[in-house]
Amino acid sequence: MIIIKSAKEIEMMRRPGRIVGEVLAEVSEKVKVGVTTQELDALAEELILRRGAKPAFKGYRGYPSTLCTSVNEEVVHGIPSRRKLREGDILSIDLGVFSQGYYGDAAVTLPVGNISKEAQGLIESTKRSLYKGIEAAVAGNRLYDVSFAVQKQAEGDGYSVVRDFVGHGIGTSLHEEPQVPNYGSPGKGPLLKVGMVLAIEPMINMKGYDVRVTGDDWTVVTVDGSLSAHFEHTVAIGSNGAVILTSI
Repeated sequence: MIIIKSAKEIEMMRRPGRIVGEVLAEVSEKVKVGVTTQELDALAEELILRRGAKPAFKGYRGYPSTLCTSVNEEVVHGIPSRRKLREGDILSIDLGVFSQGYYGDAAVTLPVGNISKEAQGLIESTKRSLYKGIEAAVAGNRLYDVSFAVQKQAEGDGYSVVRDFVGHGIGTSLHEEPQVPNYGSPGKGPLLKVGMVLAIEPMINMKGYDVRVTGDDWTVVTVDGSLSAHFEHTVAIGSNGAVILTSI
């Protein structure tokens, strides 16, 4: 069942969304050569708690950390560790926050020092794909219009779209219906209505779209070892288009 939020509920969702944006912005500033993903995780948790909110991921289905930090060929759900970031890495940071009964969720992919033109192109395409999806998230469209917009941009740029992991509805639960694939046929899927809130999150690979889960049972990597990027926003469908609740 897709839950339609009232205007008051969406207003309540602005607080966790704003915290997500603020914390991601602060953590992003600390991404540099030599920092560990564990250090970034500790900073994120401190910033969330300081704002009177709670990390959404920590403890979720046993997940151990506040952030998901995925480096290079890691697609999503990378667990923060003592691994030091190196020149030329790309780092995806995914963050969820719980506040006043509601969730917010967003992700960014960042360069570590100077990165290759190929890596920069992947990051830029993935970000463009997210915003193309958001543009299509309007009342009266179908859900897979969003999916197709993401896919068209990413594949048009020469990249592949991960099939095994998708975006989702969000509200009083971190994951609600509907699932939001990043590929699909336009004009298909549930009708988008004012009051729906979606976490749209393209996961785009440099080469093939096949992925696998590593031995830690969380980290998802590309099968071919190619780079992957991830961007995400929580958006509410309004009467005049999508409203981004997690602006960074």
